[in-house]
Amino acid sequence: MERKDSLLGVIRTLFKWKKFLIITTGIAAIGAIIIVLFLPVYYQAVTIFYAASPDLSMPERIFGTSNEAMEYYGEEEDIDRIQTIAQSNELADFLIDSFNLYEHYDIDKKDLLAGYYVKETFYGQYEVKKTKYDALELSVEDTDPELSAKIANTARRKIDDIAQRLVKESQAQVIATYENSISENQSLLNALNDSLQIVRSKFGVFNSETQSELLATLLAQSEAKLANAEARLEAFQNSNGIPRDTITFQKARVKALQREASTLTAKLDKFNQGMAITDVLTQLHKEATEQISEDQERYKQIKTAYNSYFPAIHLVEEAGVPIIKSRPKRSISVIIATLIAFLLSIVAVLVFDTYKDVNWKEIISGK
Repeated sequence: MERKDSLLGVIRTLFKWKKFLIITTGIAAIGAIIIVLFLPVYYQAVTIFYAASPDLSMPERIFGTSNEAMEYYGEEEDIDRIQTIAQSNELADFLIDSFNLYEHYDIDKKDLLAGYYVKETFYGQYEVKKTKYDALELSVEDTDPELSAKIANTARRKIDDIAQRLVKESQAQVIATYENSISENQSLLNALNDSLQIVRSKFGVFNSETQSELLATLLAQSEAKLANAEARLEAFQNSNGIPRDTITFQKARVKALQREASTLTAKLDKFNQGMAITDVLTQLHKEATEQISEDQERYKQIKTAYNSYFPAIHLVEEAGVPIIKSRPKRSISVIIATLIAFLLSIVAVLVFDTYKDVNWKEIISGK
């Protein structure tokens, strides 16, 4: 019963102050209407795109030298990278300068905090978020609908440019590494060529396998001829009736064969001395040539990829000029403001009526 009386007392108090409540709420409603009418109208332009896979810029994917299949759409880390670029200061500074947003936002550049204010205003009207379908949605609000669409589309294109530039900078570093490697290997190859020519000229080694077999064969043949000639000479000398000219001729033949065998022996010894180092230099020369060929082929592929266009994003929807405002929601704002004013008026009336008999002066003075 006390609760019912208490509730009736509240209702009685509200009816007692109904005129005040109506006037206060009405004034708040009228004030809210006037305020929202002067609020600037904003239009939101939206562009949607997907992050592209880095595979589109990889030479091994472009030229089919990899066994892995080409991926066209980016993974989670690729989406995060594009989103990071979309929220970077580089992009914000570019858009602010490109569209002269200091003047558009009516911010004085001479102000020490002008840079802070312009970015705060820009980021208040700019948003990039990932959708439930893993696409990226970039939205820009502005009082000028055409400008909002231009900023959104320009931002998307700049994101693509920055993402491409980051990849190309990495490719440029790889290209420089290959250029240095090719230059160093070419210098090594030239040095090996010079060394190989000197060794071949000194030791007469040009084809170790063929020459080794040939010299050994020639020496064996020469020694066999020499042995035969020496045996014939000995037989001629021990036989009677052999003409002196024949014996002299045979002696000359033996000497010639001895000289031939000696020359072949010397060549073979010299050949054997240089064969090992020649084989080593030849193998090094072959390996350096193969390495240069591999590096040059890889260099050409990376250079081609570097000079080729590849998308960093896949466009789904370009930002069109919005025709419907995004804010303010005037009716909702007026209703909320009126409701808040009505509730605060009720609280004020109940507090005032409850404590109207209190001597506030005594309480404040501490008596």
